[in-house]
Amino acid sequence: MTPDLSRPHTSRPGDIDERSREIFRRIVDGYLMTGEPIGSRQVSRLLAVPLSPASVRNTMQDLEDLGLIYAPHTSAGRLPTETGLRLFVDAMMEIGDVSIDEKARIEAEVQASGGRQGRTFEDTLTEASRLLSGLTGGAGLVAATKGGKRWKHIEFVRLDPTQALIVLVGDDGSLENRLLPLPPGLPASALFEASNFLNARLRGRSLSEVRSEIEAQRAEMESELDTLTARLVESGLASAAEGIDGVPQLIVRGQANLLENVTATDDLDRIRRLFADLESKKDVIDLLARAENADGVRIFIGSENKLFSLSGSATIAAPFRDGQQRIVGVLGVIGPTRLNYARIVPLVDYTARVVSRLLER
Repeated sequence: MTPDLSRPHTSRPGDIDERSREIFRRIVDGYLMTGEPIGSRQVSRLLAVPLSPASVRNTMQDLEDLGLIYAPHTSAGRLPTETGLRLFVDAMMEIGDVSIDEKARIEAEVQASGGRQGRTFEDTLTEASRLLSGLTGGAGLVAATKGGKRWKHIEFVRLDPTQALIVLVGDDGSLENRLLPLPPGLPASALFEASNFLNARLRGRSLSEVRSEIEAQRAEMESELDTLTARLVESGLASAAEGIDGVPQLIVRGQANLLENVTATDDLDRIRRLFADLESKKDVIDLLARAENADGVRIFIGSENKLFSLSGSATIAAPFRDGQQRIVGVLGVIGPTRLNYARIVPLVDYTARVVSRLLER
C-alpha cells in the first residue's frame, strides 16, 4: 500500500543527484524528528560518505534554488518546504507496516465498540478517531455523511392536529427525529398508512434510495394510496432527509496532542486557527470529496490542504466503505507538517479497512 501519487510536484527525484538526495533526506529526517532546522556541519556528520560542511552548503544552496528547502532566518540551518515534503512523501519515503500488536489493538477496540449493546455506528467512528489519536500522537479525525446511512424503521407520530413527529431508526440503533407540518383534516389512518408504505421499502436502505424508487414508481404509489397520504409520504421523506442527506458529521479526538511541544507564538496561533476550523467544520465536504476520489490513503500538506490551509498542518486520510462498497466517509490524522508519515499512513489505512469490514457486516 502506498500513498496517492497523483499530485504533481515541482521537482522529481531524477532532478537531483545521489549526493543531493542524501543531504535532502537528512534535512527532512531531522525536521520530522525534531521540527528544528539542520545545518551543514550537522548534516556532514550524518552522511555515510564524508563530506565537508562547505560542500554540504553548496548542495544545500542547490536544493534551495530548486525550492525544496529554505532557511527560516539568517544563518540558520535548513527546513524542507511544502514542495520538498511533497517530493519526499511521494517519491522517497519508505512506508512502514503496522505491527502485530497494533493490528490486534485496532481490531479489538473497533470491533468491540461496534459490538456493544446500545452502541451506534457513530460510537464506532468516535472510537476509531480516539484510537488513531492515541496511536499517532496527532488528532484523530472522522468525517462521514449521514446520506449513506442505512435505516430500518420510520414512524409518523401525531403531536397535535397541525404537526407530527417523524421518528427514524437506523440499522445501528441510532435515532433521528424531525417535525412535519400536517395539512388540515388529515385522518389518523393516513399517518399509519404512510408509515407502513415507507417501512415496506426502507429497511437496510438510505433515504435517497427510497426517494429515488418512489419517484420512479409514482404511479404505483398513487394507485396504492389516496392523494393526501401520497403527499404525506413525499413531504415526510423530504423532511426526514433535511439535515441528513449530504450533510457531513465531523468527529475529532485528541486535539490536546496538537498543543504538545508548541512553544513559538506563531505555532500557537496556527493551532488556534486549526481548532477554530474544526469547531466550525470548515470545508469538511471538500475533505470528503478529495479523499473519496482516491483508492487509498491521501496526504494533504500545508497549503495543499484546503480544510486547514491556515494552520500549517497536514492531514493523512483514507476512505471507508459500506457493505455495497460505497464510500461513506473518511478517517485520518491531523497534525503538524512534520508528522511521521511513514508510520501513520499504514495505521490510517489499516483502521479504515477494519471500519469497512465492520460496516460490511
